[in-house]
Amino acid sequence: MPQPDLIEKPDAIDGLRVVHPDRVRSARGEASPDHELAALSMIYRVLGDPSRLKILMALRRDEMCVCDLAALTGISESAVSHQLRRLKDLSLVRSRRDGQVVYYALDDKHVVLLLDIGLRHIREK
Repeated sequence: MPQPDLIEKPDAIDGLRVVHPDRVRSARGEASPDHELAALSMIYRVLGDPSRLKILMALRRDEMCVCDLAALTGISESAVSHQLRRLKDLSLVRSRRDGQVVYYALDDKHVVLLLDIGLRHIREK
């Protein structure tokens, strides 16, 4: 049975019924801008691919070149290069050249944290 105060004192925000308007206003005040949500969504979308995750997990400890990442993942060097390009576009990995060889590493400690927190979460279950 509905609570009487909800029927007698309906509150609305943007024409929609709201049970806890203070919580809605607070959440709106703390909400991230749409462009940040879109960027975060893209990062999680990219992290959703097992091949890219294998690459990132391999780079957690040390930098590696494309041919070594291809051997590790079992996919072609061109496919690894394509995946690395996507990861680099999102600032998840960085590269450095040493002569003819390009080495890739995780961009910063935040990428390590993303991976470690995700692993901790699934291992708790």
